[in-house]
Amino acid sequence: MNARNSWTGIFPAAGMLFLIIDSHTAAAGMQSGIELCLKTIIPSLFPFFILSFLLTGNLTGCNLKILRPFSRFCGIPEGAESLLITGFLGGYPVGAQNTALACQRGSISAEDAQRMLAFCSNAGPAFLFGIVGPLFDSPRYAWVLWGIHITSALIVGAITGKSSTKAAAIAHQSAFTLTQALQKSLSVMAQVCGWVVLFRMILAYLDRWLFWLLPQGAQIFAAGLLELSNGCIRLQAIDRDGIRFTAASFLLAIGGLCVTLQTSSVTRGLSLQYYYPGKLLQGALSILLSICAQVFFPEAHRMENGALILALSCIASLIAIGFLRKNQKNSSIPLSVGV
Repeated sequence: MNARNSWTGIFPAAGMLFLIIDSHTAAAGMQSGIELCLKTIIPSLFPFFILSFLLTGNLTGCNLKILRPFSRFCGIPEGAESLLITGFLGGYPVGAQNTALACQRGSISAEDAQRMLAFCSNAGPAFLFGIVGPLFDSPRYAWVLWGIHITSALIVGAITGKSSTKAAAIAHQSAFTLTQALQKSLSVMAQVCGWVVLFRMILAYLDRWLFWLLPQGAQIFAAGLLELSNGCIRLQAIDRDGIRFTAASFLLAIGGLCVTLQTSSVTRGLSLQYYYPGKLLQGALSILLSICAQVFFPEAHRMENGALILALSCIASLIAIGFLRKNQKNSSIPLSVGV
């Protein structure tokens, strides 16, 4: 048995041990996760999922000249502009899945697909307006957050470089019927709820055995880095609008461990060497843009330690840009598969 198989065996065994020793915490976490799905996640996301599938399904593969300036800005091959639609409207990890599918069909090169993973997989409007929007009194916050999210992703696309493919031919899908959109929405909703419940159980154990040692802000940040939905729900505990706004913007950009696992599962055969620094850069840019955007919200409280946060964001941006540039220089070297 190699080292990798040993570790993959240790984690399930440790998990079973925790379930035996402290089954009450597991049951409470699962119950809390199911309640969160029934009362918040499903009512907020399910209608958006149906409309999103109807929209993206009917536009994928269309010749969308209106998006060509944005695709050129990000170095997307001509003809693959529709991947921006799923990347910005489909939600995690639909954009990454469609990009990988386009690569498998030979529409874009593997290098282009790997580079596009850095900015073509984002939180969709369903999650942003359904889950994050209610955290604020004014709907303006959600619209500005979406604008920051898209802008930061486009900047990452511009930094990652130009396309290595002259043209692409993305097959046009047949129009989605309402029944097909409903079926796909049910499938995705089940997966989302499954991940939310699983990570809510993990967070229940962390709350009981570890998180109580941390300040509240660190608990919320850690929860968001583990699973986006649970982390964003916990943002309600932050009183200051400015801090809540910036934290939400950062978590939306990063996605968290759960989103990364989903992305890895739908992009087999592609390296995530651009994805990791791309998400780090998008998160840092989101913080910078969020702090700047707060001048439009007079009612928002000013952020504490704003200068320190700006400095750390700039440092994170420089580090991420360095990794992206390094990956571009080494793009001729065979790339590892997934994670």
